[in-house]
Amino acid sequence: MGICIGGHAQTVNRTKAKQKHQSVSTTERPNIVVFFVDDLGWQDMSEPFYKVKTPINEKFHTPYLETLAKEAIKFTNAYATPVCTPSRVSFLTGLNAAHHRVTNWTHPKADTPTDSKDELLNPPDWNINGLSPVPNIPHTIYATPFPSILKANGYYTIHVGKAHWGSAGTPGASPLNLGFMVNIAGHSAGHPQNYYGEQNYGNLPGKAGYQAVPDLMEYHGTSTFLTEALTREALKALEEPIHRKEPFFLNFSNYAVHVPIQPDPRFVQKYLDRGLDSTEAAYASLVEGYDKSMGDIVQFLKDKNLYDNTVIIFLSDNGGLSLSPMRSGPSHTQNLPLKAGKGSVYEGGIRVPLLIKQAKQHSASTDATPVMVEDLFPTILSLAKIDHYQLVQEKPDGKNLLPLMEGNRSDNWNSRPLVWNIPNKWTVPDGPGINFFSAIRQGDYKLLYDMKNGKLELYNLQQDIGELNNLAPKMKGKTNELSKLLSDQLRTWKAQLPTYKATGQQIPYPDQIKPMD
Repeated sequence: MGICIGGHAQTVNRTKAKQKHQSVSTTERPNIVVFFVDDLGWQDMSEPFYKVKTPINEKFHTPYLETLAKEAIKFTNAYATPVCTPSRVSFLTGLNAAHHRVTNWTHPKADTPTDSKDELLNPPDWNINGLSPVPNIPHTIYATPFPSILKANGYYTIHVGKAHWGSAGTPGASPLNLGFMVNIAGHSAGHPQNYYGEQNYGNLPGKAGYQAVPDLMEYHGTSTFLTEALTREALKALEEPIHRKEPFFLNFSNYAVHVPIQPDPRFVQKYLDRGLDSTEAAYASLVEGYDKSMGDIVQFLKDKNLYDNTVIIFLSDNGGLSLSPMRSGPSHTQNLPLKAGKGSVYEGGIRVPLLIKQAKQHSASTDATPVMVEDLFPTILSLAKIDHYQLVQEKPDGKNLLPLMEGNRSDNWNSRPLVWNIPNKWTVPDGPGINFFSAIRQGDYKLLYDMKNGKLELYNLQQDIGELNNLAPKMKGKTNELSKLLSDQLRTWKAQLPTYKATGQQIPYPDQIKPMD
């Protein structure tokens, strides 16, 4: 069982939630399965999320995802943040990353910033320890995670795989403190030390680091690849709520396809035979491994006659990696026609695949409405038929997608602004849209604010998905309009901005920058 923390107020909230929803029996609530893949690019699968199938799609083989897409809603303009922890905290809290201030990945060790050094700017004092379900933990966002709300309403909650919500030594490091009754292999680190059972997934005497994957001891010394071990454990964990006849929430968060890019022996040879080099063949094998994992879990649900009463959500936490030598080819070409990749506020770093299959859904549809990872917080609770709940954080920034999924579209969906704020230096060197950037999308237009260079860029994504034609010099009115909208939102959320090393002063807001000729 999970650890109940948070004091009397948390207990009272859970009691109130149960009282409000006692008219909805647990048998009426659907099961919910989320497949949260790590570092998967928008096109890194054989199922296209673009208007056409691209050469990148052709590299991969994901038949189970293709099958799922035939019975799901495909969101082709879905977004996350450029790196993992901010997206994962937004997912659990419903807050935009600019609002919760976990704006970079969190280090496994508490109180350890992950910002790279910069010659011009200092990052702000952001929430380097991530998410906390209890108050007064330094450098955290104190918030109610939605799994605790599901648990209070009769759900059996399971986490499998990567967590990376909080640093070691803080409550948010353990999924058991975030509403999950079962945790398998989730901890404070953001990637595996090793994918191989023969290497104990990194747990070797004298060699284990923060990234050594916990649990899974029965697979140590075997040939079981990490993705397969997690899948087997997920299936074991699902037997308990089925036995109890309770609805369940499974957050299956594969460590794949994050580095280290190690080949999955079950699949790699076929890609080598196709002519891919060893790095890309290894990457493609990781992709096919997570796809088989999804297929095995979906087949389990069908065998147990649970598939029709299960909501299935598939997404990635940020755009695909595009840095050499971790990926082959010139840097920032791995996600074309999208620009750049992981770490960037250009489309390659933030646009992600998103599928949602509702219970009893057996038809496919596509939706091009821009949506954001924090939208899944109210959406999942709505799908679980939980309409009233109490939170310690402010009202979620995310918007319930269920009306949109049911065809109840209104004009304000496309006029809703989506915001990114990256006041950090993720990596060295700087790259396109990487390090110290903010951005906003409203409708077809997207504005980027380059903090280091004091520069604004404007793109029409409908006409220019590759963000090649900067319209800011030609469309100063639209540029000013979006820079004010972005700045107003950053001010409302008290979002943090970096400071100049030389003076200690905060950099200007976007609306204090004039469009360049």
